[in-house]
Amino acid sequence: MSENRDHESAASADDVVSATGGQDGPPYDGHVEADGPTATRRTSTLVIRKASVGPMDNNAYLLTCRVSGAQLLIDAAADQPRLLRLVREGSPASRLDSIVTTHSHHDHVGALAQMVAATGARTYAGAADAPDIPTPTDQTLGNGDLVRVGVNDLEVIGLRGHTPGSIALLWRGGEDGDHLFTGDSLFPGGVGATRGDAERFTSLLEDVEQRIFDHLDDATWVYPGHGDDTTLGAERPHLGEWRERGW
Repeated sequence: MSENRDHESAASADDVVSATGGQDGPPYDGHVEADGPTATRRTSTLVIRKASVGPMDNNAYLLTCRVSGAQLLIDAAADQPRLLRLVREGSPASRLDSIVTTHSHHDHVGALAQMVAATGARTYAGAADAPDIPTPTDQTLGNGDLVRVGVNDLEVIGLRGHTPGSIALLWRGGEDGDHLFTGDSLFPGGVGATRGDAERFTSLLEDVEQRIFDHLDDATWVYPGHGDDTTLGAERPHLGEWRERGW
């Protein structure tokens, strides 16, 4: 398993059309490559865009509200020019309201200061990780908090272990299903790296089991911090294996 587990007014009608597009693109499969095109998923109220950025192939996610045009970026990992292009895919005016950092590791914050300077976005991060992020955090987050992107609420899920303040974001899309952005805490094939620390591993696995698998159904789509997406249904049968192997 990879150690990588380790401002403005509301948009005009034209902005919203530009953000959502009038045609469905290729089917979303969650696969992106460095220097490759953005993968885009359109739902009734939210557009989800995924791009691979930086030397560690981090996944950056741009969420665009189809009603207001508000935009939120998950993990300003690296490569500010690529991230700005991603933002412009959702808003030609480069509107970016918020940046949420899933955890404090350097590969997830490499372009954070540059993106804040370029866009004026408000920054969010887990309370326990915020002191370790060089760019100041405007609002700290804890388990159960909500972050809004336009008309959409994202629920914060604390997942302690990969780092003390790692968080996931859950969007309950109703008929569009549940969508979970997990940073480096949950991947296809296991939980995030805890560097052989049994206490950290147990903490992370228990949070993942109790706060995610015990409350969300198998159709929940999982968007990790690196690599391809998965679903809870694909991973649920392996929870016992993960606990037994200890990583």
